Amino acid sequence: MATSIEKDLEINHVSPPPSTAGSSDLDDEYDTFRKAQGVEIDPAEAKKVLRKIDLRIVPVLFITYLLQYLDKNGINYASVYGLQKGTHLTGNDYSWLGSIFYFGYLFAQYPAGYAMQRLPIAKFLGFATLGWGIILITTPACVNFAGIAANRFLLGAVEATVNPGFVLIMSMWYTSAEQPLRLEIYYCTNGIATMFGGLIGYAVGHIRTGVARWMYVFIIFGALSIAWGIVSLLVLPDLPSTAKFLTEHERVIAVDRVAANRQGVKNRHFKKYQAWQTVKDPKTWILFVMATGAQIPNSALTSFGSIVVGSFGFDTLGTQYMQIPGGAVQFLSLLAGGIICTKYPKNSRCITMIFANTMCILGAGLLVGLPNHNKWGRLVALWLCYFQGLGFSMSLTMVSSNVAGYTKKQLTGAALFTGYCVGNIIGPQTFKSSEKPGYHSAYIAMLVGYCIKLAMVVVLYIYMYSVNKKRDREGAHGIALTEEQEKEAIELGMHDVTEIDNKGFRYIL
Repeated sequence: MATSIEKDLEINHVSPPPSTAGSSDLDDEYDTFRKAQGVEIDPAEAKKVLRKIDLRIVPVLFITYLLQYLDKNGINYASVYGLQKGTHLTGNDYSWLGSIFYFGYLFAQYPAGYAMQRLPIAKFLGFATLGWGIILITTPACVNFAGIAANRFLLGAVEATVNPGFVLIMSMWYTSAEQPLRLEIYYCTNGIATMFGGLIGYAVGHIRTGVARWMYVFIIFGALSIAWGIVSLLVLPDLPSTAKFLTEHERVIAVDRVAANRQGVKNRHFKKYQAWQTVKDPKTWILFVMATGAQIPNSALTSFGSIVVGSFGFDTLGTQYMQIPGGAVQFLSLLAGGIICTKYPKNSRCITMIFANTMCILGAGLLVGLPNHNKWGRLVALWLCYFQGLGFSMSLTMVSSNVAGYTKKQLTGAALFTGYCVGNIIGPQTFKSSEKPGYHSAYIAMLVGYCIKLAMVVVLYIYMYSVNKKRDREGAHGIALTEEQEKEAIELGMHDVTEIDNKGFRYIL
């Protein structure tokens, strides 16, 4: 008589679970997962393993993310120290540098996702960090638009690995409830980088010897990334079962913890049926549109940050240190959001995104409506827009926590970051040189982008909520899963079954 797992797989047209761990359906960590079956794991031991994982994984993600944010926004800090003059930029050339980075990012998105599925993910990310450090440190050699445009394209292509790679790492090491806080801890480096980058930019402004001051920004950031790339290669593990900082028993616990997500850990085999499911899944397109809307305003806070603050009437050094409070808003909002969504893990993520996006709409509305002479009011309005980091980062947990099937997860992440690229390509083009210093079209585009994102968050919440309720009604008892059904859902997850096919899967809202 067929087991309930086999019936579930047959109903959803998925091959039944094979008997050997070498099959493409079995998770790469399936053998380790089976070792935990029938073994009672002490909660104190599980907490100890979590602490060890935190001490090894989070610092690497934290510093890597800090550096990639500084590196891609190096042109922002260099722009006030003669970058345009040194590279002979004219007209809208600087705007195109912001867009060209994301053309490279877009070009590499799907190949990078496939490579991270097939290859050891930690090693891949370590070499990517080395690569972008080398590219960045060569930026001072660029003397015209063509040279620096090529440099920015390559930088975007290499940095395309970081965001989707970290989303995958989150799902490999942490339970769904643990992910928001850990993700916000590394993502809050956007705020730290804004503050830290502003301080570096301020310090560079006092250099009076050597090469042109704009060059120091890329030399400093590039050297730091090269050094950290080497460290990352040495300390970041590829899988829980190969983590040298854990004992053999602790590796079993690490895998068993994550298996509870009903998503598995990692499967290196590309599945065509999961690719088709990704295309047909409404969540894919909701997340794509959401990311596009969210990132249209991004250039005002990154590559155009110094120019925007300068347009309010602040001097050159003021454009650097006046970005620091915006970074603080971003840093504190990200940490607060992560703590709230971890303390209340069931139904708080979309609400948090709605709140953050409402603050951004308020800020963008003030930028559109306030008169040009109200420089302090416009500056505070710009600082409110730094809440956008919280809203976007929470959308990443929609991939790490709410998408199962490794091929589907990496492709959904790639679709989200395709929207991220589209928004960041559009954004710089809204800063028209003919409108400076007012940039009214850019502020209207920011407001429209935030409104689109808010609408998509509401649509996503309604969709996932309705699916959860439908599955509860269709369950054997008309309520949430029984203990036996939960075990079956976990087993299906370790067989690389998607959240669409695994009827025991429930979305985290």
